[in-house]
Amino acid sequence: MTIVKAENLVKDYGFNGAAVHALRGVNLEFQGGEFSAIAGPSGSGKSTFLHLAGCLDTLSGGAMIVGGSDVSKLSKRRLALLRRNSIGFIFQAYNLIPVLSVEENTGFPLALLGVGKREIRERTEVVLRQVGLEGMEKRRPKEISGGQQQRAAIARALIKKPALILADEPTANLDSKTGREILEVMLRLNRDEGTTFIFSTHDGMVMEFARRVVYIRDGRVDRDERKS
Repeated sequence: MTIVKAENLVKDYGFNGAAVHALRGVNLEFQGGEFSAIAGPSGSGKSTFLHLAGCLDTLSGGAMIVGGSDVSKLSKRRLALLRRNSIGFIFQAYNLIPVLSVEENTGFPLALLGVGKREIRERTEVVLRQVGLEGMEKRRPKEISGGQQQRAAIARALIKKPALILADEPTANLDSKTGREILEVMLRLNRDEGTTFIFSTHDGMVMEFARRVVYIRDGRVDRDERKS
């Protein structure tokens, strides 16, 4: 089943009165259950692609189809429901809520879905253990390190077991040992739950784990490599 499909995808930005062509007619398709990376130099368009796939930005041309829906034709409400119910996000900047504890940040997506407090507590405990944050449950983001904040952000994305997780440089602020452990957690979820992962990355270790690597340069697909 196709979970993300870009058809002649175009994204332009205005900058100082000039047009910046972030994506220039990209055609890409990802099937459910993939564990794939989009790689390329800074400014190549890989993060822009993830933002469009995650319904966080609007496209300039072409089509982006997520879970069978053309996102350009969805209302704001339906886009919000798609993001909330089906997509998990992991960002380099963490995007944790400062006034909430680690466990509250992690369980927040389930609270939005109306999951009961007991189940939230149980699932939060499991996922925080998976990412190595035992003992940090009551701390707020400012009270933990950057690497620990990224672990909390990863836990938050994993907890609702979405069909699709989009990860923008997820290992950027982790040491190599921790990064490998986190990638192993995500790979295990991919294998056990069938969750689709699409990463944007500069990290060779992420590319090593990925079963498919799409290289983007100057807003275009340069090459698409699949591992046997």
